[in-house]
Amino acid sequence: MPTIEELTEIAERERERWRAFAHRILVCTASGCASAGSGAVLEALQQEVKRQGLEERCAVKGVGCLGLCAAAPLVAVESADLLYQGVQPADAGEIVAALGRRPVARLACPVDIPFFRKQMKIVLENSGVIDPERIEDAIAHGGWQALVTALTEMRPHEVIEQVTRSGLRGRGGGGYPTGLKWTTVAKAGVGEKYVICNADEGDPGAFMDRSVLESDPHRVLEGMAIGAYAVGANKGFIYCRAEYPLAVKRLELAIKQARRLNLLGNNILGTPFSFAVEVRLGAGAFVCGEETALMASIEGRQGRPRPRPPYPAELGLFGKPTLINNVETFANVPAIIREGGEWFARIGTAHSKGTKVFALAGKVVNTGLIEVPMGTTLREIIEEIGGGVPDGGRCKAVQTGGPSGGCIPAGYFDTPVDYESLRELGSMMGSGGMIVMDESSSMVDVARFFMEFCTAESCGKCVPCRAGTQQVHDLLAKLLRGEGSGEDLALTEELCELMREASLCGLGQSAPNPVMSTLRHFRGEYEALLAARGGEA
Repeated sequence: MPTIEELTEIAERERERWRAFAHRILVCTASGCASAGSGAVLEALQQEVKRQGLEERCAVKGVGCLGLCAAAPLVAVESADLLYQGVQPADAGEIVAALGRRPVARLACPVDIPFFRKQMKIVLENSGVIDPERIEDAIAHGGWQALVTALTEMRPHEVIEQVTRSGLRGRGGGGYPTGLKWTTVAKAGVGEKYVICNADEGDPGAFMDRSVLESDPHRVLEGMAIGAYAVGANKGFIYCRAEYPLAVKRLELAIKQARRLNLLGNNILGTPFSFAVEVRLGAGAFVCGEETALMASIEGRQGRPRPRPPYPAELGLFGKPTLINNVETFANVPAIIREGGEWFARIGTAHSKGTKVFALAGKVVNTGLIEVPMGTTLREIIEEIGGGVPDGGRCKAVQTGGPSGGCIPAGYFDTPVDYESLRELGSMMGSGGMIVMDESSSMVDVARFFMEFCTAESCGKCVPCRAGTQQVHDLLAKLLRGEGSGEDLALTEELCELMREASLCGLGQSAPNPVMSTLRHFRGEYEALLAARGGEA
């Protein structure tokens, strides 16, 4: 059983091993680059290093997401601060031959651009840096050190105090104060408690949690373990959808490696604290992202929401007090313990602290994974970091928050991205999906698409959601066919309000948001459809 001192030795040995190489090549192996063939690129580079007899001078390793998915596959030469884009296996010989010489110009990706310069990485600190399948690499880059600190230098209430001071709010979409949630679970008496990581990321266009799990699963596990220590839990579950096979593979491997080093399991690092983690696979039901439906699924029942209260913090998994946070929330915790809650609270805005990870997708040049301080404006994200619409096109709107969010027109792009500001515009932060749309997009059709998604994903338990989503979808489709009337538009708004007020869970309550936000900001497009038919707005 490794001791704390032996963990320090592991970290130093790993750092020394890596420093011994004059050249260090990193190949992105997260899903975005893997789908573009980075696995073959990694193998070709490894073979080329051997062919040129450079095994002692050059190391090649697979890493997590390097961020700029639009330029996949990505290869970084860490020792020279170089980034290559669109790399193919046939380029391996040229890249290796260029080490220590002039870079391969045709593959070079500029690193001094807003996409990289304007980011601030906390959650993604080690993404694209460590090999996610080697726990030694994570430890060498500070992984698991915060857990050691919590177990050896802090009492549980002191851990919660730092999380509370940080101002961290739940990154799954609701924005509930994390410290308050942890305090509630901690005060739920002694006895059996659970910790759940919600990795059931289902928003169209969202891939933040998936990338974090694929790139740095150790960070999430460490955050869960710290949370368990703080609230008095000894058992945890990560609920991850089965459509994320690479994330699941790396999570399970990370758990196995952490057990081997006694960072998970019984009497962790010789302390009285024990914590075991299991991965539970979801079948892809969007509603299972709702915490009570998620718990029902873990328990082996049909994933359907139940009324709240009682809340999971009091009556959760298997009837026991349960702490539920999403991937990004847990991934922030190690840095907060390491640097202190006040350090984290200095980042962001008055009521939205820290950074936020976004999956930037749609009609934008630099699609990919980004992390920026809260309060960064939509314009900075879309036009500077994202590079704007391709081919000089004009941006029409951005959709934030997935099916629960709304569409924000370009006229509001100077709005800072924080929980309150987005809510005022009829949208929400959500888990972090951000889809950019240009002038070719029909906002009515966008609203219809998201309503179609919610119709398909409704669990059917309550009538307002089950019937309301279908009826609103049909009314929007009728408008798009040129058959709608002013009465249909009025009925659409009435049904949306009904769903908001009467649906059982967040899916139905927020399903009208894309419709209501487009009616608010793009009502002219609805009225144009009525005018084309000869109806009245």
